[in-house]
Amino acid sequence: MAAGDEDGPAAESEVGVEEPRSFKDLGVTDVLCEACDQLGWKMPTKIQVEAIPVALQGRDIIGLAETGSGKTGAFALPILQALLETPQRLFALVLTPTRELAFQISEQFEALGSSIGVHSTVIVGGIDTMSQSLALAKKPHIIIATPGRLVDHLENTKGFNLRALKFLVMDEADRILNMDFETEVDKILKVIPRDRKTFLFSATMTKKVQKLQRAALKNPVKCAVSSKYQTVEKLQQYYIFIPSKFKDSYLVYILNELAGNSFMIFCSTCNNTQRTALLLRNLGFTAIPLHGQMSQNKRLGSLNKFKAKARSVLLATDVASRGLDIPHVDVVINFDIPTHSKDYIHRVGRTARAGRSGKSITFVTQYDVELFQRIEHLIGKKLPAFPMQEEEVMMLTERVAEAQRFARMELREQGEKKRSRNDDDDDTEEAIGVRNKVAGGKKKKRKAF
Repeated sequence: MAAGDEDGPAAESEVGVEEPRSFKDLGVTDVLCEACDQLGWKMPTKIQVEAIPVALQGRDIIGLAETGSGKTGAFALPILQALLETPQRLFALVLTPTRELAFQISEQFEALGSSIGVHSTVIVGGIDTMSQSLALAKKPHIIIATPGRLVDHLENTKGFNLRALKFLVMDEADRILNMDFETEVDKILKVIPRDRKTFLFSATMTKKVQKLQRAALKNPVKCAVSSKYQTVEKLQQYYIFIPSKFKDSYLVYILNELAGNSFMIFCSTCNNTQRTALLLRNLGFTAIPLHGQMSQNKRLGSLNKFKAKARSVLLATDVASRGLDIPHVDVVINFDIPTHSKDYIHRVGRTARAGRSGKSITFVTQYDVELFQRIEHLIGKKLPAFPMQEEEVMMLTERVAEAQRFARMELREQGEKKRSRNDDDDDTEEAIGVRNKVAGGKKKKRKAF
């Protein structure tokens, strides 16, 4: 399968052109094949076809694959199969950059391993350490963690260690290192056995990831699905070039034009996410925010409402742009252009997942031209402009301005509430009160879009 005997840091895994067969053909045991079937996984994805057989041979792996390519299955299945052969507690550790991704990976492990009684625990920030210590004392088979909180437990939780660990997975490794978790990762590598299997998955191969590969992996096999920075073929990408003062009006115009779709809108700051969510609420859109200043429960609540299609617009910072598998995002809007071009790939990777089609629209103002050119250079294509009727946009400006005013007032009110209560209650569901107070005097009917 893999030409793994050549010298060099990572032997390239070459796969024949034949189409992916069934999971059984890849060497996955019957129990797990049934679990895949129940999850609706009929055929293995490209990265799974490449990685699973090599992993089952007991080799270390570097997997380079874009988001939405089925990476989780590529490392979960070999780990569960090894666990079936030699059952033990604290068997595998999966490191991820964000809390949401950790929960998502945990769900997949639980679903795949439900018939064989696999227990997994999520160890992330924003959640009470005491309850996590109790969960660790029960010695789960799989730990899915963000590096910071895991180091915290390794240093402070009595009786918890990873000296018997058999598998280490680093998912979205480029992002773990970008978020300056390097010292934590080093600490973790020091306290786990050298004799282990390591899988490193990353969407992009950066210098830091190469350094980590040298430190953590032994003679790994490289399974690359996409070596270039690329976006999925079924994704229609557009841009719009607009004056920055009319950004909100253009956003409302696009949401109206493409009504009936679900949207994920990326903003650069928590504050802008919150403001835009309030603005859209005031105009009758079902919008919810997701950003780093929300408590963990609120974040999961927002995500679940969006996943359940109770809300059609999710506004997020880059916290949410990696790894989140929300199956039905039809349109991604880069409301604020990403400052790192690579983040563009991850943002638009939220749509057109697993073979579906999708759209992305990037807002380019007079201040963003250089950043936009960098993105085009990175993905190697010139994007077309999204067709728009300027006059229609201008007709919206008055109502948008009014909604902006309400949004500002609500933000201010929330800020005061927060200071007085010292609470992070920033789900904007309750924040419509201001508008009602203001509008109550005029009893003015405002049409929702």
